[in-house]
Amino acid sequence: MNIQDLELKLQKAEKLGRLPKVVIPVHLAGASCDMRAIGQLARRYRFAVIEDASHAIGGKYQGRPVGSCVHSDICVFSFHPVKIITSGEGGLASTNDPKLAQYMYELRSHGITKDLNRFERIAPGPWSYEQQHLGFNYRMTDISAALGLSQLKRLHEILAERHRLYQRYLKILADLPIRLLQISEEVYSSLHLAIIRLDDPSPKHHRQVFEGLRGCGIGVQLHYSPVHLHPFYRRLGFQEGDFPEAEAYARNALSLPLYPGLQESDLQRVADSLKLVLQA
Repeated sequence: MNIQDLELKLQKAEKLGRLPKVVIPVHLAGASCDMRAIGQLARRYRFAVIEDASHAIGGKYQGRPVGSCVHSDICVFSFHPVKIITSGEGGLASTNDPKLAQYMYELRSHGITKDLNRFERIAPGPWSYEQQHLGFNYRMTDISAALGLSQLKRLHEILAERHRLYQRYLKILADLPIRLLQISEEVYSSLHLAIIRLDDPSPKHHRQVFEGLRGCGIGVQLHYSPVHLHPFYRRLGFQEGDFPEAEAYARNALSLPLYPGLQESDLQRVADSLKLVLQA
């Protein structure tokens, strides 16, 4: 999230009387946004901050773990099967606000509380419970939680391997006409994704490289297509040109394979295939 662009949008929104109630910075590929600057804007413009740390478990910002919520109200993580660690499905939310923690705890189970001290009416008996909010069924199963906890014990080992592999990519891809995402010195990235940007920004070249790598058996992907151009958001009035940087990114970005278990021969095959395709 570009802080200067965010501040400009907030200034315009203030003039229109349409300031947001919540801003959700996304820690793309595992690298934290500049949360200190976002927190300062949040205090100035009085909006809440929810960090989307789906990619960033184990990451750090200014020496603190992502999820410390020093500059945010809530931070959420994803344990989907393709994430750094998994519980099969589900995730985790962290906060330093006891009231928010209690509210989330209740929302995940239909908005129900069994805490007699929180009841709004006198309980008729010890079996009582109250539905105080319109909640959801977001309870994680015990089996999923056990899987997640077992993976959490290996988190540092997993991140160390991802960093080792990423450093190898930096070395063996150094001479190719591509750029890897720049990571701030204030950030320790979880490296959920190894994203490259092609120097040639043409959509035709982007597609040729994508299809060429797939043809070589390389599991390349684009993370992600601009959200505002999907049909649901177009129906809300969003259109091409609204977010030019996101659109430019989608025209020349690709994600290379990155996961523990990749062998040196796999990395070299990716590099050789990419070099071959770029020269075609």
